[in-house]
Amino acid sequence: MNVLYVNHTGVVSGGERSLLSLVAALPPEVAALVASPHGDLQEALDRLGVATTAITGTAGSLRLHPLHTPQALAELSRASLQVSRAARRHHADVVHANSIRAGIVAALARVSPAAKVVHVRDCLPPGPLSTATMRLIAATATTVLANSRYTAASVRALAPHARTEVVYNAVDLARWDPQRIDRAAARGALGEAGRRRVLLGVVAQLSPWKGQDTAIEALSLLRDAGVDAHLLLIGSAKFVARATRFDNEAYVTGLRRLVATAGLEDRVSWLGEREDVPQLMRALDVLLLPSWEEPFGRALVEAMALGVPVVSTNVGGPNEIVQHGREGLLVAPRQPAAWAEAIQRIADSPSLASEMGSAGRLTAQARFSVDHHVAATLAVYSRALERL
Repeated sequence: MNVLYVNHTGVVSGGERSLLSLVAALPPEVAALVASPHGDLQEALDRLGVATTAITGTAGSLRLHPLHTPQALAELSRASLQVSRAARRHHADVVHANSIRAGIVAALARVSPAAKVVHVRDCLPPGPLSTATMRLIAATATTVLANSRYTAASVRALAPHARTEVVYNAVDLARWDPQRIDRAAARGALGEAGRRRVLLGVVAQLSPWKGQDTAIEALSLLRDAGVDAHLLLIGSAKFVARATRFDNEAYVTGLRRLVATAGLEDRVSWLGEREDVPQLMRALDVLLLPSWEEPFGRALVEAMALGVPVVSTNVGGPNEIVQHGREGLLVAPRQPAAWAEAIQRIADSPSLASEMGSAGRLTAQARFSVDHHVAATLAVYSRALERL
């Protein structure tokens, strides 16, 4: 089977990490070619020995704009021509678009007789352009592959006739193995932060919907309650083009102002993009995922694989990952007091934290292994080919 993977950006974020884990574990009988813009993704693929071809990228938002929308359409059109050529050269049996924007590219591309699988990893906000986009994808895709039942439902809300299937993202259980990381050493490497009684962390791009402001406000409440806590913010404002949905740089400025106003400069560490995320996560007492809504929640599975309890938003995919009270706690977003209470509940009970950590590792092993993900994805390809 020849599979052409299409990615709309060269920046590595959650969807790209999923793509990397997938193509690295494909069996020999699957020949992969990845079409993406130049950037970190292509470099990572080169290190894996996966063939790549360059296409035009786009950061276009799914909002109408007199300047950005025509530019995005031109970029998508160029990329679709490049994908059409790549599919012919690769003799593609399946074209797997790794995002909504890549799905638009695939929709415009001529790749017959290949099956089109479009991976939807985000829940689009309501609006005429979002509806038109999802209906275009649904009309042209053999299968719309969602990363959670929540995401699949959001697709069908905009495009009721979409042929959806669900495959959860995976994590490398060997990389995220608590037995290979010395927790005391990981804490020690963080200096003063690692000596706090409660070490918290958010691992996510810095963007309003990821809710780092809620984590900071909860930390302030914990400090006021006498809890010796510290927060690691791991990630950066990855998408900063003017056409993106949120002004992420302004959001970061606001977060820094929030930290300063609350007098938390000595309790918040801005760690940016890191290659040692497993070590940083292993050092945590609680992993936080305070998003407004979350299509999946990869950081949750990574933390669970490491035996770290989690406190997560209760909106979206996390409901399908975390059983409230078992691997962690689910809390409504944008309610700092509730988040502080949930954190303190875990921090004040070492036995509960240990039980949650053990349960999380078992859940990650049972449901989110790379082998399971690859097998499920290949089964989607087979069913898509049968539909042709």
